[in-house]
Amino acid sequence: MKKRKKKKLKRGIRDILIVTVLVIIASCFGLFLERKESLANKKVKVEYTTVNTRKESNASLIMVGDALIHGTVYQTANRYAGYKGYDFKPMLKHIKPIVANYDLAYYNQETILGGVELGLSTYPMFNSPTDVGDAFLDAGFNIVSLATNHTIDKGEKGVLNSRKYWNTKENIIAAGSYSSFEERDEVHILEVNGIKYGFLSYTTYTNGLIVPKGKEYLVNVYNKDLIKSEIERYRDKVDLLIVAMHWGTEYMTYPTSAQKEIAKYLADLGVDLIIGTHPHVIEPIEYIDDTLVIYSLGNFVSSQIGVERLTGLMLGLNIKKEEYHGKVTISFSDIEGTLIYTDRNNGYIVYPYNELNNNILNGYKNYYDKYSKVVTAYSDKVTVKSLEG
Repeated sequence: MKKRKKKKLKRGIRDILIVTVLVIIASCFGLFLERKESLANKKVKVEYTTVNTRKESNASLIMVGDALIHGTVYQTANRYAGYKGYDFKPMLKHIKPIVANYDLAYYNQETILGGVELGLSTYPMFNSPTDVGDAFLDAGFNIVSLATNHTIDKGEKGVLNSRKYWNTKENIIAAGSYSSFEERDEVHILEVNGIKYGFLSYTTYTNGLIVPKGKEYLVNVYNKDLIKSEIERYRDKVDLLIVAMHWGTEYMTYPTSAQKEIAKYLADLGVDLIIGTHPHVIEPIEYIDDTLVIYSLGNFVSSQIGVERLTGLMLGLNIKKEEYHGKVTISFSDIEGTLIYTDRNNGYIVYPYNELNNNILNGYKNYYDKYSKVVTAYSDKVTVKSLEG
């Protein structure tokens, strides 16, 4: 009897607990439905916090024109070396401290560096010692244009010797002539301060010399299809794309219609910076949309006659890369030119104009005014360093 009562009590307690749990569940479910209905009938304000992802990187670049190594230039270098080899470094002693202030430094190797084994030669079929390259690398230059009207002056052997020399150098780009199609087709990208850059080089002239059929890699001769395909291979892989163009008419201080047409074509393909050489004199600088175009830097080192041909432009600028929401933009600022002069009568030493005096170049102040106006003729975004420094 007692056992039956105990079982009855346990069942009663269990039933009460079950009922209680069911009541609690039902209440919670009811509250949930009521809350859901309430939220459905209300506009819920959601606040988002926007994170500014803008990132900026900067680098500096300086550019000079033609290393046009006439016989009297390499003979002077031979004298500097005590007639045992060739030393071009004294010619650059006033330029080297300036280049040291920049991350990137460009020059145009006008004459082929085929080396002494091929026999050195001067105008009209040049061949220069590789010591020229040694001096420019020592001065801090690290971007070298090799596509010129004199690239194949010594034929295939000259180009192969040149490439053999440049391929031993690290952390530089030397573009425009190659030892094979495979070498030409390599996408060569370097980086400075977080900015990835590529460099391409082309010439519109070969002085009537025929590039051997099937060996068009020896020198990049400009044509629209070639340049378009190469730019397309680089454009999405780099932040900054630089193209060197050997173009124009010699000794003309303004660009031809052909130069302007090519510049517009390259700008439309997305090139950021176009560096022009070949005229051996300074030509103006301008923007085509967002593309900066330097039509001609003039000579850097040469033995040409006349102040106009011994005066060149050394152009410096700041490169700014901005990244925002996955988009990269490149812009240029502080675009400042320095006029330079090669003293052909006293050892081919290159001077900035602000280090000249009338003993080195009589009337240099008047020449400064004349050539400064050429540089800035097309753009008010470009300045020329004053004679006061």
